[in-house]
Amino acid sequence: MQVLGALDQISPTGSRTPMAGVNLTITVDDAAVRTALGALIAKVGKPAAALRDIGEYLLLATDRRFRAQAAPDGTPWAPNSDVTLLRHLNRGGKGFKKNGSLSARGAKRLGSKRILRDSGLLQGSIRYQLEAGGAAVAIGTNRIYGAMQQFGGTRAQWPHLWGDIPARRFLGLAAADREEIRAILRRHLNRTP
Repeated sequence: MQVLGALDQISPTGSRTPMAGVNLTITVDDAAVRTALGALIAKVGKPAAALRDIGEYLLLATDRRFRAQAAPDGTPWAPNSDVTLLRHLNRGGKGFKKNGSLSARGAKRLGSKRILRDSGLLQGSIRYQLEAGGAAVAIGTNRIYGAMQQFGGTRAQWPHLWGDIPARRFLGLAAADREEIRAILRRHLNRTP
């Protein structure tokens, strides 16, 4: 499996096909997944049905990460910065009283502010697609800023940023995800003649 920018790809060969615009690569090898996928390919040719099931599972796992506000390994995401919270509070108005103190409405808005969740576009843009002629599945986002959220960045690297952005991994495989992928592949191997 490879993480490509804001993209995860599972392929028996480790081939690399980016989903959208970003070319940062981190390789995560899982020999058991590759072996099971290789066995499925040897048995049925193109494992498109199994890869679609894996893609659907990874969509659900990624959605759970957004809800838990945690990386695939369970590490909580860095909290929202004061700048992010203030920008969120100022949007829509009525976050402050006339004397400058926080209003009840503002307190409610701050209390409900989720990490990596403003409009919901990033979370809603996560998709999977079959690649390499149906021999690989990729999951990622077409939102270019997704790579910045996944990997983080500093103002020194990217002068247009208003501050440093910590990495908040939302794509990747937890140990439980690897086990579920192996289980999906085993189910497909067992049901194939």
